[in-house]
Order: sequence, then C-alpha cells, then structure tokens
Amino acid sequence: MPVSLSTALRVVGTSLFALAVLGGILAAYVTGYQFIHTEKHYLSFGLYGAILGLHLFIQSLFAFLEHRRMRGEGQPVRLGRSVALCIAAYQEDPDYLKKCLRSVKRIAFPDLKVVMVVDGNGPDDTYMLDIFHDVMGSDRSGSYVWRSNFHEWGEGETEAGLREGLARVQALVRGNTYSCILQKWGGKREVMYTAFRALGDSVDYVQVCDSDTVLDPACTAEMLRILEADPRVGGVGGDVQILNKYESWLSFLSSVRYWMAFNVERACQSYFGCVQCISGPLGMYRNALLQQFLEDWYHQTFLGSKCSFGDDRHLTNRVLSLGYQTKYTARSKCLTETPTRYLRWLNQQTRWSKSYFREWLYNALWFHKHHLWMTYESVVTGFFPFFLIATVIQLFYRGRVWNILLFLLTVQLVGVIKATYACFLRGSAEMIFMSLYALLYMSSLLPAKLFAIATINKSGWGTSGRRTVVVNFVGLLPVSVWVAVLLGGLAYTAYSQDLFSETEVAFLISGAILYACYWVALFTLYLAIVARRCGKRQEQCGLAFAEV
Repeated sequence: MPVSLSTALRVVGTSLFALAVLGGILAAYVTGYQFIHTEKHYLSFGLYGAILGLHLFIQSLFAFLEHRRMRGEGQPVRLGRSVALCIAAYQEDPDYLKKCLRSVKRIAFPDLKVVMVVDGNGPDDTYMLDIFHDVMGSDRSGSYVWRSNFHEWGEGETEAGLREGLARVQALVRGNTYSCILQKWGGKREVMYTAFRALGDSVDYVQVCDSDTVLDPACTAEMLRILEADPRVGGVGGDVQILNKYESWLSFLSSVRYWMAFNVERACQSYFGCVQCISGPLGMYRNALLQQFLEDWYHQTFLGSKCSFGDDRHLTNRVLSLGYQTKYTARSKCLTETPTRYLRWLNQQTRWSKSYFREWLYNALWFHKHHLWMTYESVVTGFFPFFLIATVIQLFYRGRVWNILLFLLTVQLVGVIKATYACFLRGSAEMIFMSLYALLYMSSLLPAKLFAIATINKSGWGTSGRRTVVVNFVGLLPVSVWVAVLLGGLAYTAYSQDLFSETEVAFLISGAILYACYWVALFTLYLAIVARRCGKRQEQCGLAFAEV
C-alpha cells in the first residue's frame, strides 16, 4: 500500500475514532442514562459515571504495568555516548541555584557537559554567574556576558560585535565542560534556544533542567538507558518531585498531585509511548531530532502571535510529530521548587493551562502517527473540564440541594479512591491527602482553565523569578466570578426548591454528616502527619537521594 494512502487511512481512522469517543461521552452525558437508581432518584449510577470510572481503572492498570516494566529495566548504559545538560535560569533564588549546581556536580555520568544560560545580562543577574563559578569551579568553567542574544541585538551592539558574540558563545559551549552565558532578556525559549544552537551536533543527547531543580545522581544514566534501548524513542522524562514540599499546605498538596500526575497519568501514557509533556526540570532528547526541528520550535506561532510559553510541551510535541515515541521513567528523579503562595500557584496553573489547550490542537495533527490511546486520552482529558463545568452549573441552578451535596460527596469519593490506589502504588500513607486536591481543582483550576483560553495569546514567563516574587492579582478575577456564580446558584436553588420531604431530609442530614466526617478525619490526619512539618526547610525533613 502506498505510504500516502496508508497515512490518509490512518488520519481518517483516528479522526473517526476521536469523534466516536467524544460522541459516546456526549451521548452518555446528555441522555443521562442510569443503570440503577432509588425512588425519586436520590441515588443513582449511570452510563456517564461508568465511562469515567472505567477510564480511571484502565489508566491505573496500565500505569501499574508500566511501573512493573520499569523495575525490570536493568541493562547497562553505553557510556560512550555524549550528553549535555542545559540549565535555564531566570532571577533564581541563590539558595535554589546553589542546590541545583551542587546536584549537577554529583551526577554519576562521565564527561557530562553543562551549559547554563541566564535570561538577563544586567547588574542584577551577575550573582548567578558568581554562584556558577563558586560551585562548578572557575578552573573547569568558562563564562560570557553577551550583550545580545541569537534573535535580538543588545543596546549599542554592532554587526561585527554580534558576529563575534555568536562565535564566542559557540566556542565557549563546545570548548568547556562547564559554561555559563548571560544574555539579553528574551524569555525561557530564547534561553533554551541559545544552549541548543550553541551545542549544535557536538553531542548525542541533550538533557534539560531548570535552575530550581535538584537532580538525582543517577538521573542522566537512567534516561539515557531508555533512549539507548529503543531507537524509536525520541525523548524521555523523569519523576519530578517537590523540593519545598513542607513549606506550606499548598506546596504539600502540589507534591501529592505531582506524584499522581507523573506516576499514574504519565506512566500510563508511557506504556503506549506517547507521553504528552516531558517536563522542563527533568527530560532528555535525541540531539539529532532536536536540531532537526529547532528553528520551527523556536519560531512557533499561534493565532498570529509568537509563542513564548509552553516550551517543554511543544518540544515534546515536536518529537511526537516526527513519529517518535516519548517515554517516562520513575528511575530518574529530581526535586523542584513549587509555589507556596496561592496567587503565584494560580498564575502558574493558568500558564500551564494556556499551553495545554494550545498544544492540544497541535498534538491532534499527529494522532495518526501514534497509538490510539493518545487519541482517546486527549479527547477525554481535553473535554472533561467542560463537561464538569456544565454539570456544576446545571446542578447549582436546576437541581435540588440534595443533588449539590451528592455531587460534592461524589467528587470526594472519587478523590479518596484515587488516593487509596496511590497509597498502594507508592507505599506512602501521605497520598491519602490527594483527595484534598479535588477542592483546589473545583474551586480554582476550573475557572483558571476558562481564563487561560480567554487569554491564551498573552505571553510572558507566567510565574515571576524566585529572587523577587511579583504578586499578580489578575488570576483572582476568574476565581472570584466562579465562586460568585456557585454561591448565586446555591442560593437560587435553596430559595426555589419546594418543601423537603421526609426522605430527602434524611438524605440531607446523612450526607451532611458524612461530608463533615470526611473533612474532620482528613483535617485531623493533616494536623497529625503534615502540619507539624510545614514551614520547615526541606533539608530538615530529609531527602532520599540528594544532600542539598
């Protein structure tokens, strides 16, 4: 069969499959078909709930199978391969930067080349260069303060000076084991581009890392093991955990969410070779592929505007677009900083949601090149927030008070089931608090996703540098509107509902007691297990693989 015909058939097939999945879920949602229900439908179980439950079961099953496969991966690594570690830095907290560089020096991989590029070349940025020299050693490292960058001239720059700067950057990176470049501000993608462009084809693999990340000494070898084992794999990501896990309740909840995202969701994707985002703190790519799409990746546009966020997700998408697989390995680990304050966390989540929806559209172009699981999961996860928003609004404005309470109970029940499975998979009782993240998702992430779509072309780093944290209150606007909508719906439903029957009163009292008991139990466990550790420095709580 001709290649063009085969490709056309796969495109048609995957498109029809995507429409069938979406149509099936939509039909189950609209019809509201119920398998069983009590009199007057106080309790019920329907087709839509069965579909979501089956999805969670299948996802958990394949994640388990992938973890079992990871435990069996033990073939030796070919040490003859060359690897460069690229660190992107921007107004980094000095303490985090020192921890990052110290962990880099402990990586157990011979002749690892390290390139750190700082987004900024002013007086306020030179402290990062000083830290680089102090930690990495000035005798083995080279540095250059570049007035420009690859795409924008600096103040007072000349054409001859620009050519000299380009040559010095390339010579510095290729001629030194450790190199640090300070360049004109241009955003994270500009920083990453400089490192990739300067390396050229001088190495076999490129590892990426953020400047707030502490790396496991075995992280490089473990990711390289995956790439060397299968030439069809173009990129691999590792297990990203939280460095400042106990600094606040928010960072703790983020830590359990991170574990779930990587070790269930991405582990399942990895089973089928279609991890949809290799995270910036810990990832590795075949350099031959990276150099092949480097210019297209940098010059990405969306709706006529240049893209300046979602850099790591688009890197992953570019690998997938060439037909190569992307994998995840829990054997490669790192710790990274996460926001400890609500506003900064909300801005981060909004930025990630922007890149998710934008890259979802790009990713859909390559469904036909990969396993059908990528098509199926993309449809389910891409449209689920909208089904959930519609459900919430309908219940709060057209239901009864009991329906609203039942919905809240169901959300927490699903959270408890997922958290219990995570406790089993990880072997840690702390994962039970994953069910608390459902409250953050319902109250903050849903409106943030809608706000992200509305402002999808707004550029910027999204979260401020960690040395000087800038507070942005704009993210509170959609959350405030969402809370007002829900409170208005609750008041409207309570006002317009007829008198409660005795049966409904019994259900309301029982449900309210059950819901209250859940929160009392979780809050008590939180105080006993987590709260006493929150606010302490991470090193006081012990790290499994790094002395920071």
